[in-house]
Amino acid sequence: MAGSSDYHISTRGSAGNPGMILIHGFLGSSLDWLPVAESIDSRYNCILPDLPGHGKTPASTMPFENQMEILAGEIESRQQSPSYLAGYSMGGRIALYLALRYPGLFRHAVIISASPGLKTEEERKARRDSDALLASVIETDFESFLTDWYDLPLFSTLRRHPSFPELFEARKRNRPDQLAAALRTLGTGSQPSLWEELGSGRIPLTFFAGEKDRKYVEIGRQMVNLYFSFNLEIFPQCGHTLHVENRALFIDRLLSSSTGNQSL
Repeated sequence: MAGSSDYHISTRGSAGNPGMILIHGFLGSSLDWLPVAESIDSRYNCILPDLPGHGKTPASTMPFENQMEILAGEIESRQQSPSYLAGYSMGGRIALYLALRYPGLFRHAVIISASPGLKTEEERKARRDSDALLASVIETDFESFLTDWYDLPLFSTLRRHPSFPELFEARKRNRPDQLAAALRTLGTGSQPSLWEELGSGRIPLTFFAGEKDRKYVEIGRQMVNLYFSFNLEIFPQCGHTLHVENRALFIDRLLSSSTGNQSL
């Protein structure tokens, strides 16, 4: 696996500590994880990539699988032994893909508010078409897109959180053309379905979902019986962005899940 200097990756903590890879969601960047990384960097070497089209990493036109191969190479080049892995939403899909396709790089993975993808090619084609239209909206009227995006029921609890105005302003600093390109290549329709691969998983998984995010609670419950070592944790009074809505509880459970797998 070859890495690429195009990836911008921040780190927090000593390189001698166990690695903790934290992967952000769509519209985010490595900066989203700084409050968490600063809380755990005495225990872990936190590795925070900007996904293509986000933060300081340029978008790529390569297929999803090729972009993930490069990311896996970047992770491998920064670790002395298998790392812990966590990803949120789009970053959770990516974390699950990495955990299944590159299990030798990781000890344990936390999947946050994410899915194994769409099961049929028909569903994936429909999603690619939908994302292509959404990408065009991002390119032509980004601020209206952001308003509509965060008006989705998925983010109803986030909108009521005190940090939402600051988060919304941060999202405005994204580059619309880069986000649109990322959506076209990293969206759910561009990712292979991982449902069929769950039965052959080799590292333990923990799935975090907010109790008010019913879609992803149900996805977690479906995954429980398909994976050899799977723990489903529901966050009370939280929605999709549970790591923002209750950061203290998130950090506590993240540390508990990784500590519980130290011997793996």
